[in-house]
Amino acid sequence: MSWLNSVRNVLSFGAKKETADNLWHRCKGCDQMVFVKEWLENGHVCPLCDHHDRIGPAERFRQLFDEGTTEIIAMPPVMEDPLKFRDSKRYTDRLKSARADTDEQDALVNARGLIEGRPAIVGVQDFAFMGGSMGLAVGEAFVRGVENAIRERCPYIILTASGGARMQEGILSLMQMPRSTVAIDMLRDAGLPYIVVLTDPTSGGVMAAYAMLGDVQIAEPKATLAFTGRRVIENTIREKLPDDFQTSEYYLEHGLIDMVVHRHQLKHQLATVIGYLTDARKAA
Repeated sequence: MSWLNSVRNVLSFGAKKETADNLWHRCKGCDQMVFVKEWLENGHVCPLCDHHDRIGPAERFRQLFDEGTTEIIAMPPVMEDPLKFRDSKRYTDRLKSARADTDEQDALVNARGLIEGRPAIVGVQDFAFMGGSMGLAVGEAFVRGVENAIRERCPYIILTASGGARMQEGILSLMQMPRSTVAIDMLRDAGLPYIVVLTDPTSGGVMAAYAMLGDVQIAEPKATLAFTGRRVIENTIREKLPDDFQTSEYYLEHGLIDMVVHRHQLKHQLATVIGYLTDARKAA
């Protein structure tokens, strides 16, 4: 091997180390490569195109709660495989895999904490856990979150991210829709705010249930929000839908949500909304 080839091998080896997978993140919005450190420091938001990537409960709580105030609320126990369901895999195996990948018990995690000094119970759906699908565990966690909010006399905030109901639990997953509606009514009877933050994506049964029942409806920019898929609608009505159809901005323009808030401003906006709603209700 010539000295020139040796130099090339050394340079090539060095280049691979510098461009390792853990140093770069490919943005799903603009398809550009971004330094992972810069992407993480920017709240999992692309510094080039402002695309908001999906994040899980741990990162959400870190971004929303005041430092040192986060306390995870224990997940209530539920029957894990009521139908003994199996497709290409056992449902129990899918649960084990999702838990290993996310380090979460199921797709909805609740925590209590302070948002700019104001107490709140916050629930976060994790799309990485079986598409954030709604089953018995998610329904029970939602009800538990509301009950804690009522007990502690503070708002319940839910950040949704879901593909809909969990098919492996059949009708039992759909029964979580009326359960969550009743829980929201309990919260309102107690005179407490219910705030929804729609994140990418929120769809299906979750969209039809608790995702659109907030006292205040907030969404992150360019989130996909839908009950039925775009192609299904287009095939049904035989018309081409607008390019921005089923996005946060489209919903805001048509009056379905109250505001679109950048992730960097979300904590402050939630604190402002909490203050307005709780102070107004106390005065009343």
